Amino acid sequence: MKASQFFISTLKEAPADAEVVSHKLMLRAGLIKKLSAGIYNYMPLGLRVIRKVEAIVREEMNRAGAVELCMPVVQPAELWQETGRFDAMGPELLRIKDRHGRDYVVQPTSEEVVTDIARQELHSYKQLPKNFYQIQTKFRDERRPRFGLMRGREFVMKDAYSFDRDPAGAQASYQAMAQAYRRIFDRFGLRYRAVAADSGAIGGDLSEEFQVIAATGEDAIVYCPQSDYAANMEKAEALAPQGPRPAATQPRQKVPTPGKSTCAEVAELLGVPLANTVKSLVLATDRTNEAGDIAGTQIWLLLLRGDHDMNEVKVGKVPGLDQGFRFATQAEIEAHFGCKPGYLGPIGLQKPVKVVADREVALMADWICGANEEDHHLRGVNWARDLPEPDAVADLRNVVAGDRSPDGKGELAIERGIEVGHVFYLGTKYSRAMNATFLDENGKPRHFEMGCYGIGITRLPAAAIEQNHDERGIIWPDAIAPFTAVICPIGMERSEAVRAAAEKLYADLCAAGIDVILDDRGERPGAMFADWELIGVPHRIVLSERGLKEAQVEYQHRCDTAATKVALADILAHLQGRMGA
Repeated sequence: MKASQFFISTLKEAPADAEVVSHKLMLRAGLIKKLSAGIYNYMPLGLRVIRKVEAIVREEMNRAGAVELCMPVVQPAELWQETGRFDAMGPELLRIKDRHGRDYVVQPTSEEVVTDIARQELHSYKQLPKNFYQIQTKFRDERRPRFGLMRGREFVMKDAYSFDRDPAGAQASYQAMAQAYRRIFDRFGLRYRAVAADSGAIGGDLSEEFQVIAATGEDAIVYCPQSDYAANMEKAEALAPQGPRPAATQPRQKVPTPGKSTCAEVAELLGVPLANTVKSLVLATDRTNEAGDIAGTQIWLLLLRGDHDMNEVKVGKVPGLDQGFRFATQAEIEAHFGCKPGYLGPIGLQKPVKVVADREVALMADWICGANEEDHHLRGVNWARDLPEPDAVADLRNVVAGDRSPDGKGELAIERGIEVGHVFYLGTKYSRAMNATFLDENGKPRHFEMGCYGIGITRLPAAAIEQNHDERGIIWPDAIAPFTAVICPIGMERSEAVRAAAEKLYADLCAAGIDVILDDRGERPGAMFADWELIGVPHRIVLSERGLKEAQVEYQHRCDTAATKVALADILAHLQGRMGA
């Protein structure tokens, strides 16, 4: 490609509403242009990146045995009503009506449609396993779209769906996709981690997120540098604390703590480590009757160490809380504890509550908690002596850096990541809801075992930029750069020697299969270099009349601090060597 025939439109400054680095640089480099809130035009440079991402994904999906199809962006509501998601998804699901008043949705995902295809086309176990995938536009009506392509409303995804005859087959399909994803992300040239993820209400243990490592990432990734353990914060566990519980060494006493309502404030006042305090969190579960009205409410008291935070996903797996919970109201708290929040504890309750202790708290002795009296706390509290053992003990907290890894092989570390892929075992969630069956070896109908596998095609370039940039602009990995190399001739319009050498080098690189652009716009060197540094093309070759007199060019990788002189006759080999590095 020649720059004079292409479209390049860069900006010196990003628009004021651009918040994160990737959003700013994509707009400044002319990769995207905003059309509406969360909706962007993919400009020629940006589209080239997206097409390269798609090509890698498509090659590896095909290699893994998946079969490509394409499902409509607009889908009939009846299918979504079969699974209950038409009502359950909330306002993020864009619902529309056609001229006849029939309901449709603009798809954010395609489980319903692909399951409908399977129940119509896959009749026998002999047709299984099967994996269908698409690369297609999606729409999610985000309440507050932001961060450019990181959280837009319209986006492109690769979503795949596997169909198997039994759980063992589904697990094999899952593993095949998990390995394909590793090949895909290896080829992108990005630093990433595959982390165990929580499976939510569907259950099961087969769920992994693929996270691009970036300091600006929204997700916390927990891993052990000494082992292969990795999980997202929702799923991550620390090594279970080892007993026995220490014996009590202090008498229980009530101490004044005027105006000190947080564990940190109390610990500072009493001159003790924050880890010696216990925080009280009050939840409620409602029991409903057949009419759907609330027939009763159970109040729960969760006890966590003062320096730990509650993990809602883990709490949602505690028996009794696993059908949904809410935080208790002020009135409910005062009725059961006789005190306002900030001074709550498990001793001296007005009404019974169910007490669930985090497994760290269950092994603590001589701890400090609220006295259920304003401006007072209890110190020297001990299980059995001062209060009954908890009704339940569970892992309720987020891990922290320095916790022991659950595999016992080291300490946990935490870094930030951006989720760009997810592999997930669905089981029969959708096939049962839509009565999608096949005939097994005995001629009996069975529901498909399913898995789903997504990659954020348009989110991935933004994540790559968040990971790879500097003060001058983007730094693309070779595999997904809009162009792999750029030829920058200085004074091409004035020097026939420079023009001829540039044209020949351009032809040689094209013949060698290198994705190269020749900047023949006649820009001044400073402006030309600034454009390509902003755009982030990884390999730059500069030709000048002075250099050509010595049969030399200047080569510089986008990460290099200075250019290197290379013989013109050797530049192709040098470039190929750097590309293979």
